Amino acid sequence: MEDEYPVLLDTFLVDSEERLRLLHQACDQGDAQGLRLAAHSFKGSCSNMGAPLLSSLCKQLEEAGRREQLDEAPSLVEQIEREFAIVRILMRSERQRYRL
Repeated sequence: MEDEYPVLLDTFLVDSEERLRLLHQACDQGDAQGLRLAAHSFKGSCSNMGAPLLSSLCKQLEEAGRREQLDEAPSLVEQIEREFAIVRILMRSERQRYRL
């Protein structure tokens, strides 16, 4: 598992960038279903990687999408973006421990 951990970190970081892009796109387009699905997916990966605050924010966004209350979405996407910036720094730092 230890050999796979750096790959897991890299995958999370790359996938998260794409998920953020999808969140922004859905928010900009007023796509409640797309927002809900992207937030749900991001929530799970954040939870699996030990980022509970980020997961919680994604859950809030998922629920806003489910309720089609998109007025909350821009603020939540911004909060997710800020929290991910912190998580990204921590994950990259962790990843540096495994450089060969």
